[in-house]
Amino acid sequence: MNTNLQPKITLNNGVKIPQLGLGVWKTSLDETRTMVKTALANGYVLIDTAKQYGNESGVGAGIQDAITAGIINREQIFLTTKIFNGDQGDYDRVRRGFEGQLKDLQTDHVDLLLEHWPVNGKFNETWRAMEAILKDGQARAIGVCNFDNGRMINLIDHATVLPAINQIEFNPGILQRPIVEFCQQQGIQLEAWSPLGNGKLLQNERIQEIAQRHGKTTAQVELRWSLQHGFVAIPKTTHEQRMQENADIFDFTLSTNEMLMIDALDQQHHAIWYDKFKWSGNPDGVDDYVATPSNW
Repeated sequence: MNTNLQPKITLNNGVKIPQLGLGVWKTSLDETRTMVKTALANGYVLIDTAKQYGNESGVGAGIQDAITAGIINREQIFLTTKIFNGDQGDYDRVRRGFEGQLKDLQTDHVDLLLEHWPVNGKFNETWRAMEAILKDGQARAIGVCNFDNGRMINLIDHATVLPAINQIEFNPGILQRPIVEFCQQQGIQLEAWSPLGNGKLLQNERIQEIAQRHGKTTAQVELRWSLQHGFVAIPKTTHEQRMQENADIFDFTLSTNEMLMIDALDQQHHAIWYDKFKWSGNPDGVDDYVATPSNW
């Protein structure tokens, strides 16, 4: 097993998380089952899914396939899922919804449980339920996704447990510097979804030049850049060769100048569907805002 893909970063509650994992957004159940088993066979231990993806049962089946084949055991896997937006805001509904997620994942706990989005007037009550899930041992760590600073401050003000993670879109096309700086100051680990920016910059001449210098692909350079910024990264691929390539990023280091060259590509441009996600209301940390992804 690739030891570089074992836990590397210690979260603020002492739990260790691998710095590179596999995302399974937008894959079918059968495809998910196969890719999860393949990833685990290639040394991956961090698997990131969500109820909203509709493929948690595929993840659970893939994990069981790998365990049955003697590839890995459950204790070696770092499994992440997320509370569904439609379950948020009611303590009992969050708990019931999560119980169903555990059944689909064929496990009695997850290693990291995240709020998928901060939902209007609901994310603090959702967090209260997640704190109970953590206390009951059904999650080893809890965190959030897609929180800006105002909403994070609001959550922290109401919480008894500091989020361990804020999973945000982070790639050379969007650095989200204010969020990154705030979370780093608070001891909240950052995790990058879409670390390859949906492939938007894989043909960028600057990144290609850096890749050639190191004998690497542009994707490997982008992932290495995320890791050197201190992020956990969860690229998605269904192809075994790309899984292997994505993991082959621990034998080189980008120079300070190369990091700055890639940083300079920042356009604050969301690669996937942030444009369909609308905030409204007061952005300054009060409980009267609304989040409405178009595909709820």
